[in-house]
Amino acid sequence: MCGTSIVNEADKDRIAAYSAAYRQVSKSPFGDDDEIGMLNLMSPQSMREVMRRADAGKVFDLGVDYFLGMPSWTAAGDPPYQIWMSHTPQGTVADDPLKLGREHNQLVSYSGDCVQMYTHSGTHFDTLNHFGYHGKIWNGFSADEHLGSRHWMVAGADKQPPIISRAVLFDIAALHGVDVLPESYGIGEGDLRAALKRQGVEFQTGNVAMIRTGRMSVWPDPAKYMLNEPGLNREGAEFLARSGAILIGGDNLALEQLPTAEPDNWQVVHTFLLAEAGIPIMEVVDLEALAGEGISEFAFIGACLRLRGATAAPMRPLAMPLID
Repeated sequence: MCGTSIVNEADKDRIAAYSAAYRQVSKSPFGDDDEIGMLNLMSPQSMREVMRRADAGKVFDLGVDYFLGMPSWTAAGDPPYQIWMSHTPQGTVADDPLKLGREHNQLVSYSGDCVQMYTHSGTHFDTLNHFGYHGKIWNGFSADEHLGSRHWMVAGADKQPPIISRAVLFDIAALHGVDVLPESYGIGEGDLRAALKRQGVEFQTGNVAMIRTGRMSVWPDPAKYMLNEPGLNREGAEFLARSGAILIGGDNLALEQLPTAEPDNWQVVHTFLLAEAGIPIMEVVDLEALAGEGISEFAFIGACLRLRGATAAPMRPLAMPLID
């Protein structure tokens, strides 16, 4: 029946949210060495099935451009995105870095550039080592034992597999008949269930969930995009986790409602999803084109950059409508 989430009893033993304890890191149902959490619910069979149904003739790019001045976590002290040229055609002629001579450099016009950025910039994937409780992260890995001088030794972006899965768009802005949800609106279970019913779609174990608040419609205006975000609250996150989500993303900067409703935890959804439920997160996902065409279910394909040990990495996800 459409408008529901479908979880088989047999799957509950593999869904960490069913055994999670409040504000405690969970042990993985997939073993002591597990570093990818609910992404383990993907299988060759599930990936083949979604690709069988995918309409490759109509591909939606869910990523945003990276550019100077783009909204990011500068308020938390993290560096803004920067790009600069390390080689230009005329500069190479002048400084001759490879000692090839002026005539050679005039013939071969050489351009090159460098970037610097916080890994949580633009459309990106949050790994399970991003947030935890009391110095521990998913599956009991600890900062004392598994964090080096430069990066985590476990659960980093380099460990995350390519994701190929059925995905469902929860268009919460459309549910409420607005372009953008009000500031700091908390998306709970009732909103998510109502969106499924309105859109006539099921959410199934092993699916990706994408949440549309409408914030991408004001991207990249920092004043409109970054402050007092509407987003998922813990109740909504628990509903999706228990429904068997393997990845949860949103069109806003933090995925979750900000400021949080819990005054002693400023990232209540992040800590729950990553540390308790073992579900990675995506943020700054452009869902406007999908919503504009009324597409509620689609094939999701994405892989983050394999930055060793990183708590996040850029990702350029693609969506393809599903056909029978």
